[in-house]
Amino acid sequence: MKISLCLPYAKAEIDRGVLLDWCRAADAGPFESLSCGERIMGPAVDMRVMLAAAAALTERVRIVPSLYVLPMHSAVRAAKEIATLDVISAGRVTVTVGVGGRPNDYKAVGASFSRRHQRMDEQVAEMKRIWAGEPPFEGADPVGPRPVQAGGPPILIGAMGPKAIRRGAEWADGIYAFSMNGVQSEMEGMLGTARAAWKEAGRSSGPYQAGGFWYSLADDAEKKLREYVFKYLEIAGPDGARAVANMMTRSSPEAVREGLENMRAAGCEECYMVAATHEISEVERLLPLLEGLD
Repeated sequence: MKISLCLPYAKAEIDRGVLLDWCRAADAGPFESLSCGERIMGPAVDMRVMLAAAAALTERVRIVPSLYVLPMHSAVRAAKEIATLDVISAGRVTVTVGVGGRPNDYKAVGASFSRRHQRMDEQVAEMKRIWAGEPPFEGADPVGPRPVQAGGPPILIGAMGPKAIRRGAEWADGIYAFSMNGVQSEMEGMLGTARAAWKEAGRSSGPYQAGGFWYSLADDAEKKLREYVFKYLEIAGPDGARAVANMMTRSSPEAVREGLENMRAAGCEECYMVAATHEISEVERLLPLLEGLD
């Protein structure tokens, strides 16, 4: 199982120094990919700008938007941005797309929250046409640049529910599922649903299977992990957010290693580690836990 890192993009403390530290640590290995999510509201940095910088600062790791909330954007614009990122990274991009779950983010950028699943199906098809060199409309010039990777970067569906997974099975190369607390049975359920959906869709091969979970290995890790999760989920209501946050346990070396073993046993080919803080100790203290992990 390959191990990857998510940049601490939603932390107010992120600055040039934090970005440099995380990019250097990721590229030094043994990490496979460096990802960044997309949020509009709050202190989060812009995913596209952050990953363009990461692509220029690294040489080896794959660069992964995780995820592009595609229905908030023009498909043509997104195709151009992703292709440009592929050029800057010399063909190291894998893109995860999804619909997100934050209506205020949609509202803030003037996008409709309705029909977002259907719109995303249409948008993925349009992006693939743009990457193939087709003009966006009759009589128009093609939209460049052409991606370095033939046909465009691999596309993962960021989904946890069966309906969304089945939709993605029609066009995605794989799935990026997420078990908040690194629970094996949760990940087995989502990946099993994906494998079945790919088979039902008549796909010639199964999905690439990526997963992830929240963790912290910083000083006072338990408190920082639970506070991070609470703030992340607070949009759903403080009581529910606090209840979920109090269930988070991946805040010791033993617990994090157990979470990694759970992801491997569930069938993950790649596991994204999403740290609760911006502190580089999150990466440094993770490294010894990866030794001997198949």
